[in-house]
Amino acid sequence: MNPMDMVQLAGRLGTFKQQHPKFGKFLKSVAAKGITEGAVMEVKFRAVDGQEYVSNIRLTKEDIETIQMIKSMGKSGK
Repeated sequence: MNPMDMVQLAGRLGTFKQQHPKFGKFLKSVAAKGITEGAVMEVKFRAVDGQEYVSNIRLTKEDIETIQMIKSMGKSGK
């Protein structure tokens, strides 16, 4: 990733955290419970017209490794 893109992304993430403080608390609660193989992650999107889209995945060992990689990237950027 381009270093300038990373700087821009860091700024956007800061804005996201400010605008959605409950989301960070939610993620911390989930992490405290423990993200384990076999757990189910579900995402729901509701469009402004009311139409809903829902999808879920059962987490695999590889998914958890990916999540750990993303978490470590966030820590190294602080």
